[in-house]
Amino acid sequence: MKALAHLNKYFLKYKWLLLLGIVFVFASVIFQIFPAQYIRKSLDEINVVVDQMQAGDHADWSEVTDSLINYGLLIIGTALASGFFTFLMRQTLIVMSRHIEYDLKNEVYKHYQELSLAFYKRNSTGDLMNRISEDVSRVRMYIGPGVMYTIRTLIMTVIVIWIMLDINVKLTLLTLAPLPVLVYVIYKVSDMINKRSLKVQSKLSDISTFVQESFSGIRVIKAYNREDQQLEDFTEEANEYHRLNERLYRVNALFMPVMMLLIGLSTVITVYVGGMQAIDGTITVGNIGEFVYYVFMLTWPVASIGWVTSIVQRAAASQERINEFLSTLPEIINPEPKEMAFEGSIAFNNVGFVYPDSGIRALNNVSFSVEAGQTLAIVGKTGSGKSTIATLIGRLFDATEGDIMIDGKNIKEVNLDALRAQLGYVPQEGFLFSDTIGNNIAFGTDGASHDRIIEAATNAHVHHNIVDFPNGYETRVGERGITLSGGQKQRVSIARAIIKDPRILIFDDSLSAVDTETEDIILNSLQKMMNKSTTVIISHRISSVKHADHIIVLDKGEVIEQGTHDQLITTEGAYKSMYDQQLQEEAEKTVE
Repeated sequence: MKALAHLNKYFLKYKWLLLLGIVFVFASVIFQIFPAQYIRKSLDEINVVVDQMQAGDHADWSEVTDSLINYGLLIIGTALASGFFTFLMRQTLIVMSRHIEYDLKNEVYKHYQELSLAFYKRNSTGDLMNRISEDVSRVRMYIGPGVMYTIRTLIMTVIVIWIMLDINVKLTLLTLAPLPVLVYVIYKVSDMINKRSLKVQSKLSDISTFVQESFSGIRVIKAYNREDQQLEDFTEEANEYHRLNERLYRVNALFMPVMMLLIGLSTVITVYVGGMQAIDGTITVGNIGEFVYYVFMLTWPVASIGWVTSIVQRAAASQERINEFLSTLPEIINPEPKEMAFEGSIAFNNVGFVYPDSGIRALNNVSFSVEAGQTLAIVGKTGSGKSTIATLIGRLFDATEGDIMIDGKNIKEVNLDALRAQLGYVPQEGFLFSDTIGNNIAFGTDGASHDRIIEAATNAHVHHNIVDFPNGYETRVGERGITLSGGQKQRVSIARAIIKDPRILIFDDSLSAVDTETEDIILNSLQKMMNKSTTVIISHRISSVKHADHIIVLDKGEVIEQGTHDQLITTEGAYKSMYDQQLQEEAEKTVE
């Protein structure tokens, strides 16, 4: 229960719903008890008349009939009242649980948003989704049905057993004897159901992952003609899921028969022992009917103890998993809440960086500077640390060594939200949301106008592609933008970055999926913006960077050359080798 203590703040927040729910529980139990009294009185009156008839005395059936009709109406009335208060009970306690579920999901999601990029590298997307969906749902079962049935069981058990003991102690103890066995059996059955349900859920997750990957990679599957193999693999997964479900339902099939057996045993004891005591005159026949009614009243509350215990166990385990993430503190925090404006100058002073989880050193003693409005180009082989510089400028990670300066201030001291608001970042692999093209372009703004969206798309040289779609800018792209080509996704990502008019603009090899002609058109279109913004271009192509104000060449995380394009091609080095190689490749393409 220690893990579930995290929820106490929510119970306090919705204390009036909780207290009102308890009142409704009490009212529903009281009205549910009344029929037992009327059943006893009805049976006793009938028994009196039967005794009179057996003794040869005159029996007034009309008076008994009137009483029975009145008792019947009272039973119907109290049943309706009990049902009404049960409805109100659910409207308060279950609604409370839904409010808490909503708040808890928002709390988890908000915390996810605050956590650093390193957290997402350590944890899988499936696990993150499972904690905010499955785990929160299990916690809600404790908050709602778990709490509701616990309160109802306590109130009903105390009141009913007190009434039964007041009537006859011996009959009460004998009647209730099978109920602890019922609690234990149901607890064990619930535990088995719980364990097998977890296996079913786990296998369902496997199937969902398999299907999602199959749909996402359908092009590869078809290209390699692996449809039959994929179907065979899916069939194996489905058969295993079927087998686990079958084992679960076999246990489920035990639940009702065992419960009915033990209820029947309590009823038999009540009738037999009660009948013997009625013969002795200790109790009346009406008391037997009353006791049978009480047994049925107690059956589900007592049986629910095992079920609720299982719910609490599952909720505690799930809340512990949720707390594990909620207790994870963000590694990157905003040190300065005050709004800031940026000019856009960037300086790296002896910066080194080691990825926290892998231990890989990506940068070593990197130093460079770029003035506001200038263009910095970064070139180098794959794995040389180019993209790491981009992530450090956006402060997705903090440098392990050295200092990164923005407008002369240490990046760790500037307003993080303001910095990222003034940053336009185009990653190498353009990520698009499952939304319209227009909304994807306007993603980083607060309601950009349609004209601004068109202007950004035109500058990114993608407008002519978008208008060719049947729905234009209202065309919905598939998951991760799968319905667009690689080049179209990159250009939409560029439009999304430049629509913000950022002070710092980063292109992380974001023109790799377009040809050199399209690349020239895009760079020429962006020239005005690049003159206003500090631009960082990361690329493998010399054609993308040759007009930059400053170029640095990275190799194994170190700066091995830097200067302008004209300076670097006059020196025999890595940059000139890349330049000569790409010139040769272009010449060969021209010949072909």
